Order: sequence, then structure tokens, then C-alpha cells
Amino acid sequence: PSDLYGKRLPSAPFTAWQILEHMRIAQWDILEFSRDARHVSPKWPDGYWPETDAPPDTEAWNESVQQFNDDLAAMQELIERPEADLLARIPHGEGQTLLREALILADHNSYHLGQLVFLRKMLGAWER
Repeated sequence: PSDLYGKRLPSAPFTAWQILEHMRIAQWDILEFSRDARHVSPKWPDGYWPETDAPPDTEAWNESVQQFNDDLAAMQELIERPEADLLARIPHGEGQTLLREALILADHNSYHLGQLVFLRKMLGAWER
């Protein structure tokens, strides 16, 4: 629920907004690295987390969700291309492969999705 996007619990290090934005930024970075040799990653760790506990408004939340979904679909399309060699080294990388990037993305997303589910339960918003 929108009233809980930025709610911080004493026992939780992040808000739902912070987790969502972190997932979006990290996924975007992995996608862009996988397909664009000119991509420059954000500075770690500050560039991977939002500066605020809450989004400025519900529209910002919805845009973040939409971008996350769009980038996930783009990554899926990238690895599903008939010409994609999942085991070939990415030319501009340091030994990374498309398969490695896809697995890191899946692992990262599943970890933080678990955090979001747990946070929602702790906030008493699972049944809303």
C-alpha cells in the first residue's frame, strides 16, 4: 500500500521504496552492461540506492515498477535471441558471460523480493 512505501521499521534496514529502487537500479546496470560496451555503472554503493526513504509520490513508485518490469523483459529478450551465445564472453567485459549476468540478476532479484515480502508481512500489509 502507498502509505507504507517509505515506512521504516526499527528492525529493518530498508524501506520498500529503497529495496524497489535498488532492485531497479541494479537490474538496469546488469542489463546495460550486458548489451552496451559504453555503459558506465553507478558508483558503488551510493549509486545503487535511493537517497530518500520514500518516493516523492505514488507516480514515482509506479514508474520504478514499470521500469523494473521493462528492463526485466529486455533482459529476457536479450538472452532468448536465437543468436545469443550464453557462454561466450562479453567482449567488453572481464570474462563475464550473458549466462552469468542473467543468473546474477535472477539471484539478486529473488533475494530482494524475499526482503520485500518479509517487510510487507512485518508491516502487517500482507492481506491488504
